[in-house]
Amino acid sequence: MKPIKVMIVDDSAVVRQVITQLLDEAGGMEVIAAAADPLIAIEKLKVQWPDVIVLDVEMPRMDGITFLRKLMAERPTPVVICSTLTEKGARTTLEALSAGAIAIVTKPRLGLKDFLLETRAELVQTVRAAAGATVRRTAVRAAVAEPVAPKHNADVILPRGAPGAMSQTTEKVVIMGTSTGGTQALEEVLTALPRVCPGLVIVQHMPEKFTAAFAARLDGLCRISVREARHNDRVLPGQALIAPGGRHMLLKRSGAQYHVEVVDGPLVNRHRPSVDVLFRSSAKSAGANALGIIMTGMGDDGAAGLLEMRQAGARTIAQDEQSCVVFGMPKEAIKRGGVERTVPLSGLSREILAQLS
Repeated sequence: MKPIKVMIVDDSAVVRQVITQLLDEAGGMEVIAAAADPLIAIEKLKVQWPDVIVLDVEMPRMDGITFLRKLMAERPTPVVICSTLTEKGARTTLEALSAGAIAIVTKPRLGLKDFLLETRAELVQTVRAAAGATVRRTAVRAAVAEPVAPKHNADVILPRGAPGAMSQTTEKVVIMGTSTGGTQALEEVLTALPRVCPGLVIVQHMPEKFTAAFAARLDGLCRISVREARHNDRVLPGQALIAPGGRHMLLKRSGAQYHVEVVDGPLVNRHRPSVDVLFRSSAKSAGANALGIIMTGMGDDGAAGLLEMRQAGARTIAQDEQSCVVFGMPKEAIKRGGVERTVPLSGLSREILAQLS
């Protein structure tokens, strides 16, 4: 199997050096070029084209978003954003995701070298998954899982037990989980919903400080209300609550009403927030009153929890392979028997509205 060819575009020489070292040492990848800004990158692209580009956003001469849009218009290529972890950076990076980038790897303004070394596994896994991503509906190489540290399951946050949900209530909820490619997918689904729709509770794998900007951006685009969830927020019709980065979110019931709990805890399936944690809490608290939707993403987070939801009587749907950027999470959920049926991305809004009937 040929190595994944990677180009790094970042104005920091330290970042270029450390990422090159990490990817070369990981095996199966080759950094074929590194550039200090997009104009240099454009010249190097004339010589050899990579399978994946690791791209900074704030750079001299041409910003990363302008370069990304030019790239996607002329020759769509999987791009991983490597951006500073600040609120301003979050808003800018979300523009890049909307323009077609596959995923975010965050970096701080200080301690770059140590930080990148500590997040080696995440970076390697993200680049490998990007090489297998579908960019503008064009399939490329299949994603390869990267062995990393032992992972916890949802038991560390919420022990599995018999569902405690009422068999039927007037309150219906939609529980969604997604990862790689999910920012664009959620935008398509949520902007298609009218003001009158069931309450939605969503986990999107995203770093801390990015989820608030992501929710605010969607809120400006959608007819429904979208915001980052706070502890004890009630789940209301016409509103989507997005789990805050760096914290788990659980669905809870009080009488016939639902609210969310936002809690700390260890990584689950190497994620915080974890889709499995949300799905399990829905199985216990909402049972058949919920619709579970697992969407594009790498890995298997949510696969076990969606099965628990289905066993508790919920309807369960997976985004189909053709419309996924990465089919990892839906594929694993199907394999485990948690998926009632698959639906293309364009049909998910109709499935959500069907919860009203």
